Amino acid sequence: VVTQKILNALSTAFQLDDAEVYVTASIGITLYPNDSEDLDALLRNADTAMYRAKDSGRNGYQFYTPEMNARALEKLKLENDLRRALERQEFLLYYQPKANLSSGEATGFEALLRWQHPVHGVVSPGEFVPMLEETGLIVPVGKWLLAAACRQIKAWEAMGLRPLPIAINLSARQFTEKNLGVTVKSVLEKHQVDPRLIELEITESSVMSNAEEAEKTL
Repeated sequence: VVTQKILNALSTAFQLDDAEVYVTASIGITLYPNDSEDLDALLRNADTAMYRAKDSGRNGYQFYTPEMNARALEKLKLENDLRRALERQEFLLYYQPKANLSSGEATGFEALLRWQHPVHGVVSPGEFVPMLEETGLIVPVGKWLLAAACRQIKAWEAMGLRPLPIAINLSARQFTEKNLGVTVKSVLEKHQVDPRLIELEITESSVMSNAEEAEKTL
C-alpha cells in the first residue's frame, strides 16, 4: 500500500522551469526481521530488489528474495568470466545465410556471436551481449568479430569458394567510438579483404542519438 502511494505521488507531472517533467520510481522492499536483522544487510537487500524492479521494466516494485542474491553473484561471476573470454578464445561466430526468396540462392551471411563457456556451455547472447555493452568489452570483442569474419572470407577463398558478404551488427557503443573508421580500415587491410564483402549494420537509435557525430562516422 505504501509503495503504491509513492508510485501514485510520482506519476503526476511537475513543472521544471518551463518544462513539464514526468518521473518514475523503481522500488525495492525488504522485510525485518524475515530477511535480516542487520541494518546494512537490509539496505543491501532493498538495493538488490530495486535493481530487479529496474530490470523488470521500471516504475514498479519488487520484494527481496534470497534467490536475488544468488542471481546477482552468478551475474558477477559471469561478468568476470566474460572479461577473460577473449584471451581464452571462447567466442565463436556462426554464419546465418541470407537467401534470395525467388531463386533460393545464398546472397550473404550474418555473423552471429556465441560464447562457449568452459563450464556452462553455450551462453545465450541475451545474457552476455548486454553485459558486453555495460562493461565496454563490446569494443574489443567487436574488433575480434570483424577480424574473425575477415579470416573466414579468406578461408572460403582458399577453398576455391566464391566469398559472399558477411553482415556484422555494430552496437551503439561501437558506433560512437571515435576511431571506428580507423579500426575497420586497419582490420580490412591486415587481412586483405575486399571492403564490399563486409556489411556493417547499425540501429536507428545509435544513429539518431547524436546525428551530427553519426554523420561524420558514416
